[in-house]
Amino acid sequence: MSRDFAAEDDWERHRAFLAVLRDGSLAGAARSLNLAHPTVRRRIAELEHRLGVTLFTRAPDGLRPTDAALSLREPAEAMAMAAAAFARAAQSRQGEVAGLVRVSASEIIAIEVLPPIIAALRRRHPALNIALSPSNRNEDLLRREADIAVRMVRPAQDALVARHIGAIELGLHARAEVLYGHPFPQTLDDVRAIGLIGVETDNAVLRGLRAQGITLAQADFTFRTDSDLAQLAAIRAGIGIGVCQTGLAARHPHPALIRVLPDWFSVDLDTWVVMHEDLRTSAPVRAAFDALVAGLDAYLAQPSAAASIAVAAPRSA
Repeated sequence: MSRDFAAEDDWERHRAFLAVLRDGSLAGAARSLNLAHPTVRRRIAELEHRLGVTLFTRAPDGLRPTDAALSLREPAEAMAMAAAAFARAAQSRQGEVAGLVRVSASEIIAIEVLPPIIAALRRRHPALNIALSPSNRNEDLLRREADIAVRMVRPAQDALVARHIGAIELGLHARAEVLYGHPFPQTLDDVRAIGLIGVETDNAVLRGLRAQGITLAQADFTFRTDSDLAQLAAIRAGIGIGVCQTGLAARHPHPALIRVLPDWFSVDLDTWVVMHEDLRTSAPVRAAFDALVAGLDAYLAQPSAAASIAVAAPRSA
């Protein structure tokens, strides 16, 4: 290995190495680090030169780590944990509600639910900045990929503070005009006849339905996308009947979204707000955490759209 390995700025190269190792590509690492693609490439090249080894080889699906890279993963992870602990310790000494707080949430929650909550939070604390990551991947709070996360599964990691919000209900919804000219759906076959919005690949919702004895397959879907946001946009556009949070259907009455088969299709997403326990004394993180808890509590408490909207779709003769 090169003797000039120990340099003050090597941590930035190590961060780039670990990001490529985790994401499997330069582009993915650049997104996770919020850096330019050439910057990540240059840091990997510099690290390889300093170490005197090749860390990654090109593969059809991205970059493949060499044996040398894999042997360095554990110490690189340890460095990341130490850096995160250093940042948390520094932040915990701040008494002012100011600075940057990183929040991670699923795409739908991040884009459809959190912005009004964050807007109210920033009106109370204008010196507070929020970095919001819409991602269906559970970002690692221990490595400080985020300070606070809204998760749809109970946190399993130690050293986390978690507040259980409750269950967000999912139901089948459609625009009213999608139902015109059809008998109001009473069965899954009725829904299939109108057109069902769903996924291209198997996912947790389909697996959960199968566990309840409800079998849906990709062949049942007349419009398919693995993007939750694209599915919601398709429902709102009137492409067919699809899965939507009942709270979102209630929040957006124009165009009105009608719930169908509420007794047959209901999926609960257990919802938690989570942060690292070291951040409990951080004023900005605590303020953001409490605001997210209160805002999501209010979101869950609003009335369900399906129960409150009168269905005007006539039955066909």
